[in-house]
Amino acid sequence: MDKLLIEGGTPLRGTVRISGAKNAALPILFATLLHDGPSRIHNLPRLADIRTTTVLLIELGVSVSTKEDRSAILDASGVHSVDAPYDLVRRMRASVLCLGPLLARFGRARVSLPGGCAIGTRPIDQHLRALEAMGADIDLKAGYIEARSPKGGRLTGGSFVFDLVTVGGTEQAMMAAALADGTVVLENCAREPEIGDLADALRSMGAQITGDGTSVITIEGVEKLGPMDHTVIADRIEAGTYMAAAALTHGDVLLMGARMEHLDAVISKMARAGVEVRREGDGLRVKHHGELHAVDLDTQPYPGFPTDMQAQFMALMTRATGSSTITEAVFENRFMHVPELTRMGADIRTRGNTAFVRGVPELSGASVMATDLRASATLVIAGLAARGTTEVRRIYHLDRGYESIEEKLSALGANVTRVSQ
Repeated sequence: MDKLLIEGGTPLRGTVRISGAKNAALPILFATLLHDGPSRIHNLPRLADIRTTTVLLIELGVSVSTKEDRSAILDASGVHSVDAPYDLVRRMRASVLCLGPLLARFGRARVSLPGGCAIGTRPIDQHLRALEAMGADIDLKAGYIEARSPKGGRLTGGSFVFDLVTVGGTEQAMMAAALADGTVVLENCAREPEIGDLADALRSMGAQITGDGTSVITIEGVEKLGPMDHTVIADRIEAGTYMAAAALTHGDVLLMGARMEHLDAVISKMARAGVEVRREGDGLRVKHHGELHAVDLDTQPYPGFPTDMQAQFMALMTRATGSSTITEAVFENRFMHVPELTRMGADIRTRGNTAFVRGVPELSGASVMATDLRASATLVIAGLAARGTTEVRRIYHLDRGYESIEEKLSALGANVTRVSQ
């Protein structure tokens, strides 16, 4: 199991290319199941979760050919199975997103329940209720979701209101509705940029989708979809992570490919903390010198402050002047990075879903343990600014969502080394 060794204290300077968005790429990969033929996807990040997804698609019968330019051709004409087994689905919760496309195209699907998650329960009941609203017959048997469309044919038009805003549920329903017989209206939908990217990918196949980016999405089902040709958007969470790293190290970094309109809430908080973020060419310039100011925040569904940036912003606040209050309103178990940050000298107390952070003069290097994807990135950020050596263990979490992070940081001047144990 690999670990990272970080010698802190060096300001990050230079240019880094932001990779394609993992959370956009995953549903788009599953959407290729909707077409009986080849599709092409560009700007795919090289990540463990992408590899896990392609392994599952290959198991179902999809032919996958990856290219050096980060594109891939996926041919779903040879799909021979509608059964996604537990051994593959358990590796990554997003694997359950194969359910909607399989059901829509083949009229049936059998997909393992994904199980729990380190940052919360993340139930999929809204996914299943949305499919039932399109006429699907769903049974839960021995840990599997067994779904059939009406009389084995196509799903039907209808309307559904999500009980809560859910990104995965919205994506699942959009993909299933693309081949429905009739019009599907989805209300209280997620509005994240990744939803819009999936809609663009589906539209490249001939899907009739309107309203993405708003709370109401309408899908006019079509009888057949064509090949996809789509470029995945840049990863706004990776961009936000490098923003925090640049700010905490008093750096000056150009984030190539990052889109300001996807990061409004993060940039607003950064500005209040004293960090300069501005457009420059095909990206964003991030600069910070002097003191950081304490800023309060609550995580919220998009366009609010993203839960996936809460931990990284907390690392920033550990060095801010004054005290900040951070409330996690999306997931119930997302402060697992707090004990590790306190090992590095941070002054953080938690009560329920709120963390109280008092800024300290400096952080100190320590041996710390990553518990989930964003917590891993947070410990790396803290290590970059800490005095001495930080050892981040269990970094397999990082490899799920950050492409070549040690190489990108090293190119910015950081002293980061990956060590195999």
